[in-house]
Amino acid sequence: MTIQSATNKVAQGARSLADDVLQSAQDAVQSTRSVANGSLDKAESTVRALRREADPAIDDLAARAQALASRSIDYAADASARARRQVQEVADATSKYVAEQPGKSILIAAGVGALTASLVLMASRRRGSY
Repeated sequence: MTIQSATNKVAQGARSLADDVLQSAQDAVQSTRSVANGSLDKAESTVRALRREADPAIDDLAARAQALASRSIDYAADASARARRQVQEVADATSKYVAEQPGKSILIAAGVGALTASLVLMASRRRGSY
C-alpha cells in the first residue's frame, strides 16, 4: 500500500496545485474585471461631463440659428412689402400721368412699341445670319 498511498499523496498534491492554479486564475480574472469596470466607470463619467459641457453650447447655437432664421424671415417679408409698395407707387404715378396727359402717353407708348419691334427684328436677323 505504500505505492497506493504515495500515488494518493501525489494525486492529492496535484489536485491541490490545480486548485491553487485555478484559484489564482479566478483571482486574476476578478482583478481584471474590477480594473475594466473601473475604467468603464471613469470613461462613462468623462462622457457625461463632456455631454453636460456640450449641451449648453448646442442649445446656444440652436437659439442663435433660430434667431437668425426669424430675422431673415422678417427681413424678407419687409423687403417684399417695400417692393410691393414701390411697384404700386410706380403704377399709380403711371396711371396719373396717362390720365393727365393722354396724347403724350399714346405717343410714348407708340414710340416704345416701335423701338421694341425694331429691336426684335434686329435680333431675329442676327440669329438668321449665324
